[in-house]
Amino acid sequence: MSKKIDGVIEAVRYKNGQITLVRAYQRRGATYSDRVLVDRKTLLERLQKGQTYVTGAREELNASTFKLGKPVMILKQDDREILATSEKATRDELEKVPAF
Repeated sequence: MSKKIDGVIEAVRYKNGQITLVRAYQRRGATYSDRVLVDRKTLLERLQKGQTYVTGAREELNASTFKLGKPVMILKQDDREILATSEKATRDELEKVPAF
């Protein structure tokens, strides 16, 4: 990925096929924060402002080192906005991200 990563999503919570909350790490300069909870509205606003979030998991005992997955994108479908890692998604879906 050529663009700087602003956050790494490690877990997600869905309700009725829509993301309600994600557990993520946010970039803080050269390092990342502890786990933070980000609601759907806030995540959507950050993505609309051009921030980059990807799926992934922190490597154990390696501070700010992550195993990265796919970037999260906003898809427009009818008058809805969908948060997904696949362009073929029909509802909010972060592939290979565990629920919490």
